[in-house]
Amino acid sequence: MLDTMENLLRYTGAMRRDPRIEAWFSLTDPHRLMTRVWFERMRGCGDDVRELLHDGCPIACVGDAPFGYVNAFKAHAAAGFYYGAMLPDPAGLLEGRGKRMRHVKLRPGTPPNDEGIGELIAAAYADIRERLRATKIG
Repeated sequence: MLDTMENLLRYTGAMRRDPRIEAWFSLTDPHRLMTRVWFERMRGCGDDVRELLHDGCPIACVGDAPFGYVNAFKAHAAAGFYYGAMLPDPAGLLEGRGKRMRHVKLRPGTPPNDEGIGELIAAAYADIRERLRATKIG
């Protein structure tokens, strides 16, 4: 259920294409390479998607409101969602215990659930658009 009374997280500096993100992906870290396809899916959600590098990882936004991110760690990579706790997750992919954020771990040698992750990305994009719409009329 959408809580229209909450304040949305906003980031300044989001742009259509942030060149720092291409630099982030250009490193030969295999975990970063695993996330590229998912960030491209986030980028492709709509003409209103903007991006920025924040806290060292690529963030996808609608305008200045983030909905998804990718990141690489020592043992795995992740595709994450700012309001993931509120998203439908029929495949049971989301992990995390925070109030809002959830992520999907991506591990080398383990094929990702392409359909499930794609559905989460689409749901996260639709969710943030609805949150933005609700804050304008609320």
